[in-house]
Amino acid sequence: MNRRIIVWATSLCLMMSVSGMHAGEKLSLKEMTRGAFRSEVMQAVRPLADGETYGQMSADGKRVESYSFRTGQQVAVLFDVATARGAKLEEVDDYIMSPDGRRMLIQTQTKSIYRHSFTAVYYIYDIRNNKLEPLSDGGPQQTPVFSPDGNQIAFVRDNNIYLVKLLYDNAESQVTKDGKRNEIINGIPDWVYEEEFSTNSSMVFSADSKQLVWIRYDESAVKQYSMQLFKGLYPERTEFAAYPGAYTYKYPVPGEANSQVSVWSYDIQSRQTRKIAVPLDADGYIPRIKATSDPSKIAVFTMNRHQDQLRIYMANPLSTVCQLAIEDQVEKYIKEDVLDEVQITDQHILLPSERDGYNHLYLYNLNGQLQRQIVTDKYEVREVYGYDEKTGDTYFAANPNGPLEQQVMVAHANGKLETLTVKAGVNRAIFSQNFKYFINSWSDINHPVVYTLCQNNGKMLLTLIDNQKLLKKLADYELGTKEFFSFTTSEGVQLNGWMVKPADFNPQKQYPVIMYQYGGPGSQQVLNQWGIGMNGNGAILEQYLCQEGYICVCVDNRGTGGRGAAFEKCTYLRLGELEARDQVETALWLGQQTYVDKERIGIWGWSYGGWNTLMSMSEGRPVFKAGVAIAPPTNWRFYDTIYTERYMRTPQENKQGYDDVNPIARAAQLHGALLICHGLADDNVHYQNTAEYVEALVQADKDFRQLVYTNRNHSIYGGNTRNHLFRQAIDHFNANLK
Repeated sequence: MNRRIIVWATSLCLMMSVSGMHAGEKLSLKEMTRGAFRSEVMQAVRPLADGETYGQMSADGKRVESYSFRTGQQVAVLFDVATARGAKLEEVDDYIMSPDGRRMLIQTQTKSIYRHSFTAVYYIYDIRNNKLEPLSDGGPQQTPVFSPDGNQIAFVRDNNIYLVKLLYDNAESQVTKDGKRNEIINGIPDWVYEEEFSTNSSMVFSADSKQLVWIRYDESAVKQYSMQLFKGLYPERTEFAAYPGAYTYKYPVPGEANSQVSVWSYDIQSRQTRKIAVPLDADGYIPRIKATSDPSKIAVFTMNRHQDQLRIYMANPLSTVCQLAIEDQVEKYIKEDVLDEVQITDQHILLPSERDGYNHLYLYNLNGQLQRQIVTDKYEVREVYGYDEKTGDTYFAANPNGPLEQQVMVAHANGKLETLTVKAGVNRAIFSQNFKYFINSWSDINHPVVYTLCQNNGKMLLTLIDNQKLLKKLADYELGTKEFFSFTTSEGVQLNGWMVKPADFNPQKQYPVIMYQYGGPGSQQVLNQWGIGMNGNGAILEQYLCQEGYICVCVDNRGTGGRGAAFEKCTYLRLGELEARDQVETALWLGQQTYVDKERIGIWGWSYGGWNTLMSMSEGRPVFKAGVAIAPPTNWRFYDTIYTERYMRTPQENKQGYDDVNPIARAAQLHGALLICHGLADDNVHYQNTAEYVEALVQADKDFRQLVYTNRNHSIYGGNTRNHLFRQAIDHFNANLK
């Protein structure tokens, strides 16, 4: 349930169409769900090795082009499906540049597996001779990786690792042979590692390109879960036309066995395989391996099962010896975000840590000696961009102006901090490889994303995309006003929120309110950015609800991010209790506002937001007249090990937390008209959660409505599905709140 669960909404860009409409006309839900009003975005931007240019895919997916970081002008066409010699392609899904910039891998025929994983058919493209060749003829591949010298590519197929040598006529050899579905996986993570450690690759080359190192997952002892599949539509599974089928995979629930993990190396010249002697608890995790600039050092990350201790070892792939470089211990748990944000440069390791109560940065050398702490003030580092070995400067994003904002910053070697972006809102950056330039993406609650080219001192060079076309389209509608607010609960907790009011808002009138929330650990919905709301894009779905006569509200409860470890981790061991209390307090505060009808307040959310909806409607204070829970967990005993135990420990250690704090245990307290929606093929939050919860409601003699979606996963989309889902949810609110 990774807090990035909400990312699907932004990426789908559910916006409304204005074609043929006049100012003030109602927004169409179907137009929104068709994605007719997408923001313009930069696709597949990759800083290139020369430090002066970046690669980018064309909007039609047919070319990979390079652009100057200084001028923004196109420098070259690196690949074009129309002119490439060899294999003929229609379009490109993505690309991977070789470290030396001479070749690239062209990704086609991409088929999603889980949240991060997919198979694809890759082609090797030689930029110099304009030649395109298949990476392999043996079937689709996963997670191909170039060697540092650019002359080899390793990839995974059917849980085994293969190696292609480009200097030997693309000769392909098989590195591992023990891979087997639902038993042994080499080089790519199992389901729970992928979902909760946010990774799809577990394989690297050594710096000299002579060794291949990977994580091996033995999931033989992990219990499995089966989902029933039907014929369905969009896509249609004709093989299940007469009898349903099943999808079975390994899914460890709290307190049960995880995969046994180990690290292995393969000497490419001698073809010798060695097991690395990684010190690891019997039930410990290896969430990452990363290459370093030293051929004798592969960084191996380990965590204990409680996830409050992170160790980084330097493993020698030849001798198999591991030396501890860094150990970080924090109170309660280490956030999953840390794993991707750790930066390993030629001579240093940049480590995010909450050891002082806020997420700050700590600079080490490769031997693990602490050089200095970067940022000591009481605000959060949110993204890490890198450390410049030449200057000693560290680039990152943080929120020095409060939890609703984010700025791109630099910490100089002398300790001086400098803010490189000036506009209020949320700023992010993509830096050139030499840190001379960056692409800044900025938005606020009223402006879609603007992309600008900047020098590393923050000076803007030019605007690449301003999305003025989208703003002009939106101006044709009588959209409501968006505003931030904060209030203090009866327990003395200050909470932040945003509110969307109808365009014809009348302060003398009392409106029904629909509260949207997510509320999970470290998440943040209340940000001064365009991507707010149930479906992002300037809260466009909330604008639709405002046109239906509602006020829409979102409040970040305790447990959410941006405000330091104490605020975020106070929900530890009792997930859902304080979060629901804060949502109820929000409804009570809203009910005190003269323009709110306190008898007509609804709440909804997806995933953790669905859990939070159910918990809030059964908190004990009957403030919600209606609610919609989409794909909700209903008992943490049904969810996975890594996510759940990070915040709850195991059921054996925390029986009361698991048994007392969940919607099933509180089914008899449910108040308000409930609609619960779930996809039958949800590999993340299994339908089991809804099945067990509605049975508890039946036995508690509670009325409810339930919708199930055939063959749909956690995102519940495909064909007309999303339009139907939202229409049912809105009809439910209309029937109970109007």
